Amino acid sequence: MNTAGHPEATAPRGLELTPFRGLRYDPDRVGSLAAVTSPPYDVVVRPDGLHQLQDADPYNIVRLILPQATTPSARNEQAADALRRWLAEGVLTADPEPALYVYEQRHADGMLQRGLIGTLRVSDPAEGIVLPHEDVIEPVVAERAALMRATYANLEPLLLTYRGNGTAAEIVDRTAERPPLLATTTEDGYHHRLWAITDLADQALVRADLAHHQALIADGHHRWATYRRLRAAHPSPSPWDHGLVLLVDTARYPLRVRAIHRLLHGLPVAEALTAVQDLFRVRHLRVPLPEALDALADAACAGNAFLLAGDGTFHLLDRPDPALLARTIPRDRPQAWRTLDATVLHAALLAHVWHIPEDDPTRIAYIHDTAATVRKAERGGTTAVLLHPVREEVVRDLARQGITMPRKSTSFGPKPASGLVLRALDV
Repeated sequence: MNTAGHPEATAPRGLELTPFRGLRYDPDRVGSLAAVTSPPYDVVVRPDGLHQLQDADPYNIVRLILPQATTPSARNEQAADALRRWLAEGVLTADPEPALYVYEQRHADGMLQRGLIGTLRVSDPAEGIVLPHEDVIEPVVAERAALMRATYANLEPLLLTYRGNGTAAEIVDRTAERPPLLATTTEDGYHHRLWAITDLADQALVRADLAHHQALIADGHHRWATYRRLRAAHPSPSPWDHGLVLLVDTARYPLRVRAIHRLLHGLPVAEALTAVQDLFRVRHLRVPLPEALDALADAACAGNAFLLAGDGTFHLLDRPDPALLARTIPRDRPQAWRTLDATVLHAALLAHVWHIPEDDPTRIAYIHDTAATVRKAERGGTTAVLLHPVREEVVRDLARQGITMPRKSTSFGPKPASGLVLRALDV
């Protein structure tokens, strides 16, 4: 990503990752480290997954990132009170000195990811240092900003990627040869380990290496937009000038890219199919989910394709009517953007065929887990729309052009577990 001609080559400043005193759970004060972790707030399947996490341990991080109360202000106050109480009780404690943290996730299927957790200088898109690739939903940004203000903390890191394979990556791997600060295995089968880099020389080498790179937001567009909003609202210098991130060098540790699916509240599958009649080819698949996803993958190789579920079977939509695309897809974007499945879904199907606002949580939900999306649709008598993943190179190419994809177009992973290290802005 540092090839001449890319934004990185002309950016006056690159990535600036700084150490911080992490807040971590005292393992003697909780049931287990695994029991207090959670997926990122927007990946938790609600309400089932939320209740399961709350029941796992009274100090589970979900009580901070997704507090439950009747009003937004009450939720934020609840999270802030819980954080203050846990700090006072010693459930969460600050590490003695500022560090960059090496974070590793390993799975029996062969997946290994390592990266650096630190606080990154918040920059504007025009600087070309942190590249978004998806649009955000403004009410969600406002909600996250209110929660961060109330807790005065970054409760979970967002996930950024860069391509370096240099000194920082070497230090990450060398650090991972030492005994870790913590190690735990979560219910999803991932083994997590964390180390602290406190050596000033190593921190300086990391800083010098990263200064030549730009990063792509892999997961956490709303949190990054929240960081930018809070930084703009507070005169610099302030703690809001930096935000908590996990930075992964994908030249050494490639991420997996998955799709994010849609659950359309109040739209039965029969109605959804009636509305697309004559606009798409529709094939009914009476097969298990894995075979249906294989059929979706095959169809996606030839063009736009979607899989509808919710009535006990699957329905493959492909070969959209060219006239529908011509009158609904904006013409002022590159061809790579205009032909994205997410573009066709949002611009043609949601807006013009099904008339569902993409930012109305009472009408649409965005769910990462494929099987959970299907189960929730079947339980509620509504429609699930399953998508095929976008290739990572398409995401990066559009991001370098400054073109954002429709919201919730991709799911990079594995995502960092929330609860292993937090950042209090006043520590």
